[in-house]
Amino acid sequence: MKQQRSLVSLSREVISLLKTHPDEAFTTAEIAAAVGLRGGTAHRLLHEALSSSVEEKIIERVKGNRYRYPRRRAVLTGRLSMMKGGTGIVEVEGEGQRVFIPHNFLSTALDGDRVGIALFAESRKGRDDEEKRLPDGEVVEVIERGRVRIVGTMEKSRGFFFVVPDDSRITRDIYIQKGSTEGARPGEKVVAEITEWSSPELNPEGRVVEVLGKSGEPLVEVRAVARAHSLPLSFPADVLAEVRAIPERIPPEEVRRRRDLRGAVAFTIDPEDAKDFDDAVSIEPLNGGRCLLGVHIADVSYYVKEGTPLDREAYERGTSVYLPNAVVPMLPEKLSNNLCSLRPLEDRLSYSVLMTVTKQGVVESAEIVRSAIRSRRRFSYEEVQRIIESGKGDFAGEISRMRALSEVLHRKRLREGSIDFETAEAKFRFDGEGYPVEILKKVRTDATNLVEEFMLLANKTVAESVESTGRGPAMSPFLYRVHDAPNTEKLRELADFVKRFGFRLHVDGGVNSKALQKLIEQVKGSEVEDLINEIAVRSMAKAVYSPKNIGHYGLGFAHYAQFTSPIRRYPDLIVHRLLVEYGGGMAAVRVRQWMKRLDEICRHSSEMEQNAVEAEREAVRVMQAEYMKRHLGDVFKGVISGVTNYGIYVEITDLLIEGMVHVREMGDDYYVYDEKRYALVGRRRKHEYRLGSPVMVQVVSVDVERHQVKLALAEE
Repeated sequence: MKQQRSLVSLSREVISLLKTHPDEAFTTAEIAAAVGLRGGTAHRLLHEALSSSVEEKIIERVKGNRYRYPRRRAVLTGRLSMMKGGTGIVEVEGEGQRVFIPHNFLSTALDGDRVGIALFAESRKGRDDEEKRLPDGEVVEVIERGRVRIVGTMEKSRGFFFVVPDDSRITRDIYIQKGSTEGARPGEKVVAEITEWSSPELNPEGRVVEVLGKSGEPLVEVRAVARAHSLPLSFPADVLAEVRAIPERIPPEEVRRRRDLRGAVAFTIDPEDAKDFDDAVSIEPLNGGRCLLGVHIADVSYYVKEGTPLDREAYERGTSVYLPNAVVPMLPEKLSNNLCSLRPLEDRLSYSVLMTVTKQGVVESAEIVRSAIRSRRRFSYEEVQRIIESGKGDFAGEISRMRALSEVLHRKRLREGSIDFETAEAKFRFDGEGYPVEILKKVRTDATNLVEEFMLLANKTVAESVESTGRGPAMSPFLYRVHDAPNTEKLRELADFVKRFGFRLHVDGGVNSKALQKLIEQVKGSEVEDLINEIAVRSMAKAVYSPKNIGHYGLGFAHYAQFTSPIRRYPDLIVHRLLVEYGGGMAAVRVRQWMKRLDEICRHSSEMEQNAVEAEREAVRVMQAEYMKRHLGDVFKGVISGVTNYGIYVEITDLLIEGMVHVREMGDDYYVYDEKRYALVGRRRKHEYRLGSPVMVQVVSVDVERHQVKLALAEE
């Protein structure tokens, strides 16, 4: 063991020597002299260190039996994503290139860090097929930490405290300096801040900055998810002070400056548990089968002024995040649930899109005006659905007209190229202590479709208005919601995949969105509907915010923006501000200012949206795992949702919970992974477990902290 430690130490000295003299090549004797080696045993150890370092491609042997540190190409910059096994992938900025980073070339970089990397002259072997196609590199600089605060569980060993990160992509425990535990005890969930990490040979050091509670408790675990994604659980003092100073009463002169729509029959339709009401809708019949459709949106821009502490905080947050049994709002409650919320029978400032729509669903004309409204009623989706089905209830006439119009708009949208993905989502019912007691599937209804169609139409109309005013897109700074066409290779893979289930997706000469919609209609009602919808969504490009309009592939719209949710989305607030400035005539200096700012606003907003999506998914898995703790030993029907060489993933159909059956639990045969058939195949009996196949599974164990459910196959 002593010799092994000496070998490791000597290897580091040699690498350090060669690295600090990148333009020189050294003989063995020169290296020995430089590191102070004497004697035959020491020289044998040096030869061993040199050979192993050459074999690992850390250094290279060159002409004249000399050694040098490999010449690297120019330093590239990108974001590091850690993979299973402790290796990494860096997405190079501005190039679309991906670089593989072996585990011993990560330096002190962590998942999510912005790093400088250098490429090796040749790639190493022994990697997965996809990784073999990537060039190799090493981290030479950590430019910016993706996160300095890490969530994990406090542990103690041999008198030392350390934090074991929850995130498996953080592969190093964090040593907690003496006196820096904040009173946390072993077994408690904490937030640790990294204070120093000078060498990859050592563990990072840090201090505890927040104690969240006992690990394993569901509400603590959800808070841990929020903190792991850097979601703030409170607002800064200066923001709260600014909000407290906002008057509750709307000045009469402000109402006089606006279109007074308080007499319109407008109402809100939201989930049962919603508290922030962004939008209200109204409808009035006109002659010739036309109607005046009003979409009225909370005017957050009146209260959140550009450049204020409140505005900066909203920008940083980017979006509200909806976790099970908790919300991390973009705006303080006084605004989100009160002053900006379109509460019933209260005067509110709004931004209204008033559209004259034909019975064919064509918008003949539209006005976008700052307004004042007074919502007549707060409806839940369930209430509106009952009125649609029965024809009876408050504002039944208006709701009936809205439903008829929404169906026309829906059919028109699909004809023109929209894709109507049906992805399943889980919702929870909780007991008084916050524990999940029931998991339900969110269902689409006529009521939810009604609201969706009206919001889509308003967003589309707003985006079209900016480019139809004569200013021209080059001179109109604006914030679009864009969705690029999917990668052709990914669509070919999707076509091959669905073909195995008897479905067809035509990909010759590319795929238009109508072909994808046909696929969605084909799989509707089948056992693999959820699976194919999910894989089809993954085949798409991600929708993002952009100042450059490229259209929205998934919706089939040439122009699209998000305008309808400024209480919970910062880009919608920016769209409102831009509309206000265009309404008053935007000065040239403001055009230039917006042009400079929009790229960064779009980039940051897209990142915050993705972060929110990941946090929401992770928190759902926490609650699903907690729910399954009460069902250990129970048997459920499921569908195989993933196949790997180490087992199968099964989604429990009624609960949307995914768990794993490890191959070692499949003891009736020796199973081999067949990648082309998406299956594990028994070597002796040839029984197959294929992606999409129905199976019965039993719950074996649950780990709430890791959000994992382990399953075993059960008798059918």
